[in-house]
Amino acid sequence: MKAPTKAGAHGDFRRKIITSDALARLIGARPREHSVIMCHGTFDLVHPGHIRHLVYAKSKADVLVASLTSDEHILKAQNRPYVPEDLRAMNLAALEVVDYVIVDPDPTPLRNLQRLQPDYFAKGYEYTAGGLHPRTREEIAVIEGYGGEIIFTPADVVYSSSAIIEAEPPDIAVEKLLALLEAESLTFADLYKTLDRVKGLKVHVVGDTIVDSYTQCVPIGSSTKTPTLSVRFEHQTDFVGGAAIVAKHLKAAGAEVSFSTILGDDRWHDFVLQDLAAAGVDCHAVTEPKRPTTNKAVIVANGYHLLKIDTLDNRPISEKTRLDLEKHIASRNGDIVVFSDFRHGIFNKSTIPSLAAAIPPGAFKVADSQVATRWGNILEFPAFDLITPNEREARFALAEQELPVRPLALELFKRAGCGTLILKLGARGALTYRSLVGVPEGNVRAFFVLDSFADRIVDAVGSGDALLAYASLALKATGSEVIATALGSIAAAVECGREGNIPVTVDDVRETLAHIEKTANYG
Repeated sequence: MKAPTKAGAHGDFRRKIITSDALARLIGARPREHSVIMCHGTFDLVHPGHIRHLVYAKSKADVLVASLTSDEHILKAQNRPYVPEDLRAMNLAALEVVDYVIVDPDPTPLRNLQRLQPDYFAKGYEYTAGGLHPRTREEIAVIEGYGGEIIFTPADVVYSSSAIIEAEPPDIAVEKLLALLEAESLTFADLYKTLDRVKGLKVHVVGDTIVDSYTQCVPIGSSTKTPTLSVRFEHQTDFVGGAAIVAKHLKAAGAEVSFSTILGDDRWHDFVLQDLAAAGVDCHAVTEPKRPTTNKAVIVANGYHLLKIDTLDNRPISEKTRLDLEKHIASRNGDIVVFSDFRHGIFNKSTIPSLAAAIPPGAFKVADSQVATRWGNILEFPAFDLITPNEREARFALAEQELPVRPLALELFKRAGCGTLILKLGARGALTYRSLVGVPEGNVRAFFVLDSFADRIVDAVGSGDALLAYASLALKATGSEVIATALGSIAAAVECGREGNIPVTVDDVRETLAHIEKTANYG
């Protein structure tokens, strides 16, 4: 075997990141001219304990190989790994002490140990505390089987990546995006181009309209006899929300949008129609006189939401209304059909199959079911091309409260039979699962995580609608789940910085994207 190449000395430390096949050819079979030692672990955040471990290991051999557990097999806690495998590999490769880095596709290093047969295998001294773990015994059996040796490195101070992450997670949203784009041979230019490509796509949205009312007040006191808060009215602002704001986001992104919904025969009826007409959305509204237009009023004082008052009727729509909606769905030959379910009458177990059957063949089917507090389930929309529930809705659908997020997403992805799942994680970003049918093995990963890009939270309500709109358009236009998740996440971040349902425009997304790109390029 040749002496290890110091890739970092040539300014491209990423050349150290190689496959186990390539590494086997480089180090050759035992006995070797240059001794090899291997370390294996998660290395979620590289901390001083890791550095001591690696430095000590390198002192015992000529070549140090750092082996990483792949994201797929890290299930020890919620939202782990915090740093995706591509970035974890780069972090280790950037260290001068490390000669090569491999990402192990297996849950344990046993197969790579047998194949590579390093002269030494280094583990932290903490693995000896309380007796050897059965997995460590398995590793020792493999190593001693071919004549190698295990070394336990000193551990004067034991650090915990999980403890550090829980205490104050580092902001690496931009770094995660950069690593993901690079892994998929994408650039910021592709994101900008997609914003142009989505223009003119024809989208039909079907769903429940909600009017969101924000009543701004000023506290002036409280009763001494009853727990009654007294406030002075300032002003009220009304926004068209629910499925209607999804339609407006899509229109603001440049799509041609039609919208099917139900409204009551009340004061909100004309308000909704006029608002949508002004936004350029072609609205087909079925009026049910005995049903009120859904209105959700919030009393706000000094930025705090004091009280929420809902006026609604969640009874299923009439047979006549269902047939009307089916006819309108079937008549719209567009690129995308979005079912935006808030469980306020249109969607239920009896209506969803027939409404879905009315979707024209070849249309890209999207479903979002914001029903975690009511009786509804995203799994009632089977085999859609894209679904975008949040974590609570996923747990509601699967009746699963304890499973870590990544296995939770995988189970929902399988059960839904969808093409792509974007699981919204709120302040923690989004986790995407995608189908790899027909994709050559190893080219792309089945799942990935992008952190939230929101740096200012004014009102997070409605951010998921913005994500749904931009992700749907981008996925249809490009077929790239990475581009769809990135642009959807950026649109969500924009919406988080505003109070109320205000459509996110292409210019809004472009401006935020430019800021992210500037950060990525160090300003």
